[in-house]
Amino acid sequence: MKNKVPAVTPAKNKTVDLLVIGSGTGLAAALSAHERGLSTLVVEKTPYVGGSTARSGGAFWIPGNPTLPDTGPQAVTDATTYLKAVVGTSAPPERGHAYLKHGAAAVDMLRRTTPMRFFWAKGYSDYHPEKPGGRPEGRTCECRPFNASVLGPERPRLRPGVMEAPVPMPVTGADYKWMNLVARKPLKALPRILARAALGIGGMLIGRDYLAGGQALAAGMFAGVLRAGIPVWTETSLIRLLQDDDRVTGAVLRQGDKEVTVRARRGVVLAAGGFDHDVEARHKFQSPRLGEHASLGSEGNTGDGIHAGQELGADTALMDQAWWFPAFAPVPGGAPAVMLAERSLPGSFIVDQNGKRFINEAIDYMSFGQEILARERAGAPVEEMWLVFDQRYRDSYILAGRCFPRQPLPESWYRAGIAHKAEDLGTLAAAMGVPVAAFQDTFQQFNERAATGTDPDFGRGDSAYDRYYGDPTIGPNPNLAPLRRAPYYAVKVVLSDLGTCGGLVADEHARVLREDGEAVDGLYAIGNTAANAFGTSYPGAGATIGQGVVYGYIAAMHAAGASS
Repeated sequence: MKNKVPAVTPAKNKTVDLLVIGSGTGLAAALSAHERGLSTLVVEKTPYVGGSTARSGGAFWIPGNPTLPDTGPQAVTDATTYLKAVVGTSAPPERGHAYLKHGAAAVDMLRRTTPMRFFWAKGYSDYHPEKPGGRPEGRTCECRPFNASVLGPERPRLRPGVMEAPVPMPVTGADYKWMNLVARKPLKALPRILARAALGIGGMLIGRDYLAGGQALAAGMFAGVLRAGIPVWTETSLIRLLQDDDRVTGAVLRQGDKEVTVRARRGVVLAAGGFDHDVEARHKFQSPRLGEHASLGSEGNTGDGIHAGQELGADTALMDQAWWFPAFAPVPGGAPAVMLAERSLPGSFIVDQNGKRFINEAIDYMSFGQEILARERAGAPVEEMWLVFDQRYRDSYILAGRCFPRQPLPESWYRAGIAHKAEDLGTLAAAMGVPVAAFQDTFQQFNERAATGTDPDFGRGDSAYDRYYGDPTIGPNPNLAPLRRAPYYAVKVVLSDLGTCGGLVADEHARVLREDGEAVDGLYAIGNTAANAFGTSYPGAGATIGQGVVYGYIAAMHAAGASS
């Protein structure tokens, strides 16, 4: 990342077969189109390639794909049962059927067209494993650590990630689960830490730059695009789509103060993300309580693709939905800090402004956010959230990806009032600004029940998903333990997200649909520009990236004239 970012490729009037707007999972659409013989151009609004994919955990949830041990017809049948149970009527069933039908082929396409190799994150449970067809062992896959030095002079153009390790080491999601338990399970965690540190530091010494997670996935697809000779224009914005006889035939783009026209013989794929950073729209469609620019999605995601489709009469759906993600509150001028395992680990709980618990803290992050908004609609809003824990917890686990066991919390957190520390509960409650008596009652009740390993109020630890990020050294419930060792801590939590997931209505071919249900000829929408193929649900880790990849494959296939 020390190298100078290459000069922007100048935009010019051009004609291609397929124009892709957005360089996250839009890269999968470009790779699929190129493999089918279509000339393709990718344009990206920001200076960086990778979109929100590069900022994500990089997992993908695609049942029956060749990385998984179960790839037969039964795998798809089970996944169909699961999606029916989880999605219900919140999305057209044809969307889910097409996703499962073409998922394995989409992953095969990535294996052919990129240097990436994948692995199954065994044990990372589906988010609703108790539903029919659900899998406690999970169906989530990841990219193996990827050598980004193959990008050559284009390496600085790859979008940076959200979390940076203190030393060069590519940490996958599967690694993180155990690294987070280094103080509790050193024999399990230390070999992983040493192996990843050796790969990262050793690679650096021989000129290799290993990445993991979303960085690896984005870098791998970018490498495939470069190898295929597909041009990527950065700092190039979509101004409007072009139509001839009701067919989309290209777009007007702007780069700097210059406008150019790109004609697209086979169509345009909108892969420009959601409206993560359109604060006005988020307040209108979702909640006026959402913080300004609290999303973890790419800063370029301001709904450009959605607006362009609407100008042509496209329908929208699920605009109230996002891939919600509770996060640690930012310091002034900063961004929210990623919060992943912290909610699930024993010796902690979350309270609202009333000093009371209100949710199963270990629930999947999208459902967590949906519960908060449901309470708001019911007239009982969650105005503040605090993660409360004791010194044993602080000595045992990583916090916010930066505070290692026994390490003090950052002084900047205390100065900003987003963290408090106290020897007694009354002082801690007063610092948080919650009712002392209510907080003390919550604390006592939680401790009494946690000591028995049960949570009759919210069922924390009942699901295999909850237990994935728990502490297996704690029993009988890896998600529950009393808070007994002072001092006690409270860190403020905010509702963030990984991006919005409401947008243009699309069909099983990824074609954008008008309000009357007719397709806008030549226009496709994938990823977060399209309304979530899974409706109001999040089936498993990587479902957002999964549908971007699979529907990118489907869109290119349809644009090439192949049957889908």
